[in-house]
Amino acid sequence: MEMGRRLLSSQLTPLLFSQIPSISISFAHSRSISCQKYQPQKKKRLLLLHVFGIYTPFFNSSKPSSSSSSCTKAVLSPEIPNQKKNYSKVAAESTGPIPSNQLLLVVETAATTGAQVVMDAVNKPRTITYKGLTDLVTETDKMSEAAILEVVKKNFSDHLILGEEGGLIGDSSSDYLWCIDPLDGTTNFAHCYPSFAVSVGVLFRGKPAAAAVVEFVGGPMCWNTRIFSAVSGGGAFCNGQKIHASLTDKVEQSLLVTGFGYEHDDAWATNIDLFKEFTDVSRGVRRLGAAAVDMCHVALGIVEAYWEYCLKPWDMAAGVLIVEEAGGVVSCMDGEFFCVFDRSVLVSNGVLHAQLLERIGPATEKLKKKGIDFSLWFKPENYRTEL
Repeated sequence: MEMGRRLLSSQLTPLLFSQIPSISISFAHSRSISCQKYQPQKKKRLLLLHVFGIYTPFFNSSKPSSSSSSCTKAVLSPEIPNQKKNYSKVAAESTGPIPSNQLLLVVETAATTGAQVVMDAVNKPRTITYKGLTDLVTETDKMSEAAILEVVKKNFSDHLILGEEGGLIGDSSSDYLWCIDPLDGTTNFAHCYPSFAVSVGVLFRGKPAAAAVVEFVGGPMCWNTRIFSAVSGGGAFCNGQKIHASLTDKVEQSLLVTGFGYEHDDAWATNIDLFKEFTDVSRGVRRLGAAAVDMCHVALGIVEAYWEYCLKPWDMAAGVLIVEEAGGVVSCMDGEFFCVFDRSVLVSNGVLHAQLLERIGPATEKLKKKGIDFSLWFKPENYRTEL
């Protein structure tokens, strides 16, 4: 069983928050764990933790899990030419002093814990409030975030956390920043319409180091989930199977995805124009409504690219790492180097990146000339980065 192999189902046994296990960073087997980048090719014995009805693997095995047979078919780790030398990597060089195995385990546990809360609520009536005219928040968002926070705090009490609902918590002197979206795609969730997800990403000195996204698939009466995960240098996985972005090299043969924020401003209008342009020259442009899911679909190889203006760090921290570890490319929408505190993102299979920027880049430059603010935002004060 490889790291990252996991599958949730609607039959999971609920777990009280007080029962969520603490995963200690120092334990007897730690000397067997590489402090270098995650290496899924090594064969190790399994240490299984029974977490809310999910067996969470700690070590790797050469045998695939029986659950992996239900994983969505995707392009599996082909060797592709290096066509991405002009685009800088967004991932952290390492996971720092915390071994990658341990960090990824806690990230996945946090995400699946939040997903259990969402699964318990998915077929029940919603309590909806508004952060804006159309920007929804539900009790499930808040409960999912509380469950995720408990997992993170029990394991890394000194880490800094940025949650969509709870804001900034913790010590800004930490090298680690957790970016948590407890329910990405709340509007979809409120309408029982896929897609939506729980997204957890952790940065090391400002750059993504480990990530997990639990996507809800299906619909009423047939909800299920799949989990995407990645760690810096370790590849990207869906339900434990290694995945790779598509090899499509022509825009006209591509299926693309974008998104629109709640503010109908100049950036929104510009993206409406881009939506029209790419609809005309590609196989189609989709708008699903959950940024983390959109990026995971690029990593899975079922769409070729995704772009959007005005996203927040919790929208992007997990997804961009999963795309990059799946062989894709990440940049800002003007082609410049991307960090999770930027206000625009373009992710692609890498092969198409330059072609997409031929249209997206000039449109973004026009916005900048209008004086639209593209400076970093939601970056915690005094948080140290290597950006």
